[in-house]
Amino acid sequence: MINFSYLKISKLKKIRYIKKIRKNAPYIVFLHGFMSNLEGKKPKAFLNFAIKNKLGFLSLEYSGHGKSSGKFIDGNISKWSKETTVLIKKVVKKNYFFLVGSSMGAWIALNQFKFFKKKIKGFLGIGSAPEFLENLMWRKFSKKIKSTIIQKKIYYLKQGNYEYPITHQLIKNGKQNKIFNKKFNENIKVVMIHGDKDKVVPKLYSKKILKIFNNAQKKLVIIKNGDHSLSNKKNLNIILKELSLII
Repeated sequence: MINFSYLKISKLKKIRYIKKIRKNAPYIVFLHGFMSNLEGKKPKAFLNFAIKNKLGFLSLEYSGHGKSSGKFIDGNISKWSKETTVLIKKVVKKNYFFLVGSSMGAWIALNQFKFFKKKIKGFLGIGSAPEFLENLMWRKFSKKIKSTIIQKKIYYLKQGNYEYPITHQLIKNGKQNKIFNKKFNENIKVVMIHGDKDKVVPKLYSKKILKIFNNAQKKLVIIKNGDHSLSNKKNLNIILKELSLII
């Protein structure tokens, strides 16, 4: 049974999160993907890993996700990144930490480097998707879909069993959060894990992330027959093994 906490970060905004406090130990900070939450297998797996290895742990649901307050359509990369920064300062405090980002969570994770350069000791990405809003959505949308987003400010994108409300402000904000044109000079361990059957985000994205780290000890792990989620037991064991090697 996971105990959830809530942090009120404004009069109207309350963020749900999981924490495991360890005063003098490094932390694992897990950041979930687009329209995801903390009810899945990954947050539990990383929490259990942290407990087993006597590490601190933090994971949050961005506003408009899961049980956090706010509407999803009001959120964007800047807001979700800022909420993450606030929670890290609140929970992790002065401790070192390792970032684990799943899909969009890897983008949110990369945005934390400008605030916590000296505290981040490692970064692991899972099906990482920085800049997906422009490259994997906007550029591939038809003229009709683009027109709907511009005129009505929103388009409901259906993919499989899911429906994603894509707002104009979300797309515009994504363009303001470019990451592939940056360079990171941190001497840390960076591991990108990607499924070779990922139909959502191309493996190229994990490779591009490794290129922006100049001095890191870099590793790319391609999981055979792995999908985008990589949430089954076999794949999670591979991910946890890789995480243990960077801590």
